Amino acid sequence: MTIQEIREYLLRFSDSVELIGSGDGEISGPAKIEDATLGQVSFIANEKYIRFLATTEASLVIVHRSVSVDEYAGKRSFLKVSDPYTAFVFLLKIFAPPRVITAPGIAATAVIGNGTSIAEGVSVGEFAVIGDNCTIGRNTVIGSHTVLLNNVSLGEEVLLFPRVTIYDGIVLHNRVVVHSGSVIGADGFGFAPQSNGSYVKIPQMGVVEIGDDVEIGANSTIDRATMGSTVIGRGVKIDNLVQIAHNCTIGDDTVIAAQAGISGSVVVGRQCLIGGQAGFAGHLELADRIQVAAKTGISKSFLQPGTVLRGTPAQPMRDQLKLEAMMRNLGAMKEKLDLLEADLKERKARE
Repeated sequence: MTIQEIREYLLRFSDSVELIGSGDGEISGPAKIEDATLGQVSFIANEKYIRFLATTEASLVIVHRSVSVDEYAGKRSFLKVSDPYTAFVFLLKIFAPPRVITAPGIAATAVIGNGTSIAEGVSVGEFAVIGDNCTIGRNTVIGSHTVLLNNVSLGEEVLLFPRVTIYDGIVLHNRVVVHSGSVIGADGFGFAPQSNGSYVKIPQMGVVEIGDDVEIGANSTIDRATMGSTVIGRGVKIDNLVQIAHNCTIGDDTVIAAQAGISGSVVVGRQCLIGGQAGFAGHLELADRIQVAAKTGISKSFLQPGTVLRGTPAQPMRDQLKLEAMMRNLGAMKEKLDLLEADLKERKARE
């Protein structure tokens, strides 16, 4: 693409894209600002990378409209936008090579059960297994060695990478992406304790329902409900190695980072951000737009939208930072108390 073509493309997503320099140069692909060479495009979204403007060899750099580039304009071209990061993401969508999961069509080694409906444009990889009475929507891709048990419903343009396992009765809506090793619909962790110390398994009779445009990372697990549904809302993004237990509800456009663990019957609101290794006790609720810092332990509900949580047990960040500051000063406080105690004993002795 020429620089001018890139500008015209980005104008589809932004009301203002200002070109500084020539629009004639050709761009072959993207690169990091510190590694970019002639013919490549890069971006700066963080102020600490502005220093690379003097040394980068990129032919085009996307920057925030507030960044001054006049002294570099003779060396390269610039596009000024309100959100350089998002603009570069849209460019990556253009330059990213298509990822081939499996050959088009249904592989000869795939196993298709009785009563299964497969729409046009579906691809099924080698040694995939699809159970009875499943429904597969148009242009869906099922990777090799992936297993769908009976009565699974997949919407249109679903993408299942190799070695995904979808248990019986699970529903994935349109454009859901599930990466390798993930298991959707395994039994929830339900066991009834008995008087003799043993446990009786509680039948897990519910399902999992996953909304449009959800992406689930590698080796993540989402358990089926005991009764009813475990629900993953539209647009949710789940990182690798995340556990979501039975009967949870995750609100639309929530993001969950790696190694987070969410216990049963938790309700997470819309547009929440959950950091890595965060842990949730069961049967609690988070309001919309709550942010949970990494390694936070959530032990109670937080119902004020937009709260930022940190620490174990979780507290609003301002309160938790005050507590941390107090903890850091405990040593000095103890020394002062020891001195006061010694002084008090000395005075009593003199009396």
